[in-house]
Amino acid sequence: MDRAVAAARAAFEDGRWSWQPPAARKTVLHAIADRIEAEALALAVLGVRDNGTELAMALKAEPGSAAGTFRYYAEALDKVAGEVAPTGPGVLGLVHRVPVGVVGAIVPWNFPLMIGAWKLAPALAMGNSVVLKPAETASLSLLRLAQICAECGLPDGVLNVVTGPGHEAGAALAEHGDVDVLTFTGSGATGRKLLEASARSNLKRVYLELGGKSPNIVFADAPDLARAAKVSAAGIFRNSGQVCVSGSRLLVERGIHDEFVALLKAEAESLRVGDPLDLTTQIGAVNSEDQLARVQSFMEGEILTGGTRILEETGGSYFAPTIVTGVGAQDRLFQEEVFGPVLSVTPFDSEEEALRLANATDYGLAAGVWTGGLSRAHRMVAGIRAGVVHVNTYGGADNTVPLGGVGQSGNGHDKSLHALDKYVDLKTAWIEL
Repeated sequence: MDRAVAAARAAFEDGRWSWQPPAARKTVLHAIADRIEAEALALAVLGVRDNGTELAMALKAEPGSAAGTFRYYAEALDKVAGEVAPTGPGVLGLVHRVPVGVVGAIVPWNFPLMIGAWKLAPALAMGNSVVLKPAETASLSLLRLAQICAECGLPDGVLNVVTGPGHEAGAALAEHGDVDVLTFTGSGATGRKLLEASARSNLKRVYLELGGKSPNIVFADAPDLARAAKVSAAGIFRNSGQVCVSGSRLLVERGIHDEFVALLKAEAESLRVGDPLDLTTQIGAVNSEDQLARVQSFMEGEILTGGTRILEETGGSYFAPTIVTGVGAQDRLFQEEVFGPVLSVTPFDSEEEALRLANATDYGLAAGVWTGGLSRAHRMVAGIRAGVVHVNTYGGADNTVPLGGVGQSGNGHDKSLHALDKYVDLKTAWIEL
């Protein structure tokens, strides 16, 4: 890690990338996007072998998303300009946006290529050097991405990928005094350690995306309960629930509770769980035996369907899509992130109660609202404490909008032009004329 940070610092200081004109950086980032698209299947399979995501989803969410992200920031980088301040006569005030220097990025195992691109593309677009630490259980696709970047003209030293356990490689990156910004997606426990490492070292800026316990709220006036059930099932069970924005808490109006839960149960039981490299598989594997054990630890209460490990011939880590009803606001399943294919169900009687339940956790990453009422939709968007609120859908936001949370879901934003703010400093020039 020390050698990687030193290489990144040297590359930044001598300007081999940071001083390149925007047009030159744009050409390289577009070339990277083209190569990701050309190698999409191979990259997706590398990721699936690591993390168990069903291949059909991995193709879209990993190389498909990553290529789009590199292309988005390639086009954005020469649209970011400085400012002329409204000073008085005789003075010219300029505000420059300059790269921060060396960016450390630590990414999780659930969507390494997608989330890695969310960090890498805007940081590189702004002229920074990057040291990337993948999850120890999912590093193959990011190692290949580093090779692709070099083959497409990114200068040596600008991107460095260092594998290893979090308590070794991740800690070394977080505590390094020559890293200017640290960006992280993962657990709250690790996020706290990174903040402590920043305090112990050089007070580097730390941006954290820490997951959530997102409410998915279904009102009796939802326009299409069957569609709501189908989309809600995908919103919790895709990638075996290993998605930070998963709608893992279903809040359903009491008058339609039984009808909607029955629809959702049918959807869950129709999903085919199995080998993620089989194109007919709809739900792949849980990432590891450790993660599977964590999912199993939540199995208590009124289990409507699922709740058991699925023993495949391969001995892989498969878990049945699970619905647990009658979950109260104080229950562990209501409050804690499972990061598995487990949905809790809680009834409510009024809009006010739904809003109170939605905000009754420490998290605030995402939410969903299903209603046919325009005014109600706007009231819920305003009242829910979350970085993303879906209305009559769940998931699918693209690079044009930011992703970030409030509360213990973290700070800062990935995606959109707002992500660029993490990777630039503002420098004022005050010039007497």
